[in-house]
Amino acid sequence: MALDRFYPIFDDPAWLERALPLGVRLVQMRIKDRPPPELRAMLARSRDLCRAAGAVLVVNDHWQIAIDLGCDWVHLGQEDLDTADLGAIRRAGLRLGVSTHDEAELDRALSLSPDYVALGPVWPTILKQMKWAPQGLDRVRLWKDRIGALPLVAIGGLSVERAGAALAAGADSVAVVTDITLNPAPEARITRWIGATR
Repeated sequence: MALDRFYPIFDDPAWLERALPLGVRLVQMRIKDRPPPELRAMLARSRDLCRAAGAVLVVNDHWQIAIDLGCDWVHLGQEDLDTADLGAIRRAGLRLGVSTHDEAELDRALSLSPDYVALGPVWPTILKQMKWAPQGLDRVRLWKDRIGALPLVAIGGLSVERAGAALAAGADSVAVVTDITLNPAPEARITRWIGATR
């Protein structure tokens, strides 16, 4: 299936209230370090906002809550794959995105028949400490050659100015966090992202 080319990632449904009216059609909720009742409430709110806007919601990590809430997508990192019940995820009809950083992780991801593969960090990122060096555009091209028609998401250090290069190298979608959330004018930045990717 085709993913929207612009894939923002947020940590609070308040961001959705700002982004969805601007035309965001694909979004990931990556919520960390919240008590379970608050986490569930935040994801339920995110689900409702995205459904009302006709946008695709991807739940990062919390696959059991995604199943419980009737969500459509879940994204798992390599560590998450160690503990997730992939059979339960599939039985619930959820689509699956998987993070990859090297060849072994890509092989593992492809063995799971995911609905998209993410590669990162393409450029240096300030979001979190990474044990991997920036992958660069050559790795984006290599991954796309490997996975063919399967959608490829580029993540890590993305900006509006870099989006076109990532897409030209073979990414089907570009995921972004801090270029929006740390921007002094996030709505204007989102509008620029939409203009640059559609």
